[in-house]
Amino acid sequence: MANSKEQTATGTAVAGATATGAASAAQTESSLFQTYARYPISLVKGKGSWLWDDQGNRYLDFMCGLAVTSLGHAPEKVGAKLKAQIDELWHVSNLFQIPGQERAAALLTANTCADAVFFCNSGAEANEAAIKLARRYHQKVKGADRYEVITFAQSFHGRTLATLTATGQDKVKEGFLPLPAGFVTVPLHDNAALEAAIGPHTAAIMLEMVQAEGGVHPVKPEFLQFVQQLCEKHGLLLIVDEVQTGMGRTGKLFAHEHYGIEPDIFTVAKGIGSGFPVGAMLGKGYLKDAFTAGSHATTFGGTPLASSVVIATIETMLEDKLPERAAEMGEYLMSSLRERLAGNSFVKEVRGLGLLVGIECEEAVGDIVVAGQKRGILFVSAGPNVIRLLPNLYVSKEEIDEAVSLVATLIEEHVAAKNA
Repeated sequence: MANSKEQTATGTAVAGATATGAASAAQTESSLFQTYARYPISLVKGKGSWLWDDQGNRYLDFMCGLAVTSLGHAPEKVGAKLKAQIDELWHVSNLFQIPGQERAAALLTANTCADAVFFCNSGAEANEAAIKLARRYHQKVKGADRYEVITFAQSFHGRTLATLTATGQDKVKEGFLPLPAGFVTVPLHDNAALEAAIGPHTAAIMLEMVQAEGGVHPVKPEFLQFVQQLCEKHGLLLIVDEVQTGMGRTGKLFAHEHYGIEPDIFTVAKGIGSGFPVGAMLGKGYLKDAFTAGSHATTFGGTPLASSVVIATIETMLEDKLPERAAEMGEYLMSSLRERLAGNSFVKEVRGLGLLVGIECEEAVGDIVVAGQKRGILFVSAGPNVIRLLPNLYVSKEEIDEAVSLVATLIEEHVAAKNA
């Protein structure tokens, strides 16, 4: 029987033999934990809306690393700031003043309804901080025994134990029992179920303005208004998860601006770093006393490197009016898709907000995603039967035209093959 060292050595020796073979074979040979069902494509270069693999194949990127590269690949302004910072200082502890972090926070608070920012490394960590802040505000500032957070079915809030518990999808919870206490999930847009879920221990209601991972479902304005009324009536905090919808993607800097609300807490990641790992939790000023020195922290949050890309990303986004551009291009993308796919019985609906667009289909779309890769376009599903399109915010009409033509053709070919 081989010992654990021999098994590791065998895997490592084979791992370097193939980079682009079949996905299953490559994953079997890899030394990585297989937490992703990776496609057999090795992407090595990117610029703007385009990616290239190690075989020289070019791909039109309508996936953007799951809404991360909102400025396109290798944005020059951000790259220049990052390279300059690399030559100066990479990391210091948050026990010291970090001027770039102060500047990044000031930019965010000056352009949003928030008064304070906590920087971290990811969307899950930002949402974890939001949950902790809500609990601590009620228990330490208000003196109330409130800890429960209400979330919604089909939501997605992250992969840490707390945020996967908050997530309204059972598939992410399998094998991780027991889950942390203090979360209740109710159906989205169900007023009665939401009101019935509120109890003496309820601290907050947490939701996305668009359930991106759950199928690209924008929240209905009248339901959000009801949520707000309940928060005011029961003294609850409203937490908005903007990890995928934040930073211009939906046509506003943050999606909650479409609805004319000001959440108590909201979170951002993905698009705020242009590909550099960074997240942030933003909150109203009356919450600042809840977090005190030592109550919450993260080693790498808001480092000089991370802060430099956040500053460059925000400045670029505002200078080039990218939220406005996302609104215009998003409308063009959705109207083009609706026109091109009109009468196709396989397509149930085209919906979304800005450049976060979903095409709901009659059946699972996994085969269409893979077929798209072979035709030179990258996109991703949202749930089993929704095609999710996430181009960068500089995407041109010509690139949208090409993407619409490719996606429509792929759907038509899928239907024709099914009916053959």
